[in-house]
Amino acid sequence: MDTQELLKKVRKIEIKARGISNHLFTGEYHSVFKGRGMSFSEVREYQFGDEIRTIDWNVTARFNSPYVKVFEEDRELIVMLMIDVSKSAFFGTNKDMKNDIITEISAILSFSAIHNDDKVGIIMFSNKVELYIPPKKGKQHILRIIRELVGFEPSESGTNIAEALSFMSSVNKKRSIVFCISDFIDDKYSDALKIAARRHDIIGLKVYDKFESELQNIGLTRVFDAEGSEAIWVDTSSASVRKKYNEWYDTNHQYFKNAFLKSGSDIISVRTDEDYIKSLLGFFKNRGKRK
Repeated sequence: MDTQELLKKVRKIEIKARGISNHLFTGEYHSVFKGRGMSFSEVREYQFGDEIRTIDWNVTARFNSPYVKVFEEDRELIVMLMIDVSKSAFFGTNKDMKNDIITEISAILSFSAIHNDDKVGIIMFSNKVELYIPPKKGKQHILRIIRELVGFEPSESGTNIAEALSFMSSVNKKRSIVFCISDFIDDKYSDALKIAARRHDIIGLKVYDKFESELQNIGLTRVFDAEGSEAIWVDTSSASVRKKYNEWYDTNHQYFKNAFLKSGSDIISVRTDEDYIKSLLGFFKNRGKRK
């Protein structure tokens, strides 16, 4: 992709993502993610009705008069986007591939965050961490993220979610909202997820294609492993072959659900041929009711 084509695609995604974020997601995002808690603001003299536990005993002793600590809500959040850029994301049987949907959703979440005056960072991963951009604010920062999403070429092809989660935990010491966006064709990340979820608020956002969830009967077909180098012929007309594949997919999807829910994390599922806006809005509204 040349520079002119890249910029054109970035601009197209920016316009679409900003429009959706402005009209649909800013209010929902704000109501769900309100801040990490209370942070220290100042010390002032004790007033009738103040709680005893807020007294600053050091200042009280110094001035021989009671003083209390004043706290205010810590509004600023850190939003981390953990984005799967493995080769399996470059698949789709509809007009959009999985990586196209991942890019658009990431852009929408990024614009929603900066409208809320939050910081946004990204971790792109395959079977290793490919790129890390530390959290920052501002439109130019978000445009850089979109440029990377559109034009980035990973050096590896596999998927290692556990390594990406461990890296995220090591670089993010402050509690963050973490969207892990992947097709989750991996089954070795539950332990790393449990550890990361102790500090961070993690949402697993699965993007998948309908032909991945159920093998179709399309006869003898040559199948290529995007994350490997092997191409094999598969007889999809065989009921036993389809059954075995569908069982594998169901097992993989159940692992995804169990891993996130047992760690206390939320999940969202988005299919490439369906309206992802409905899935995102449904998540925000349902989560907002629980808050």
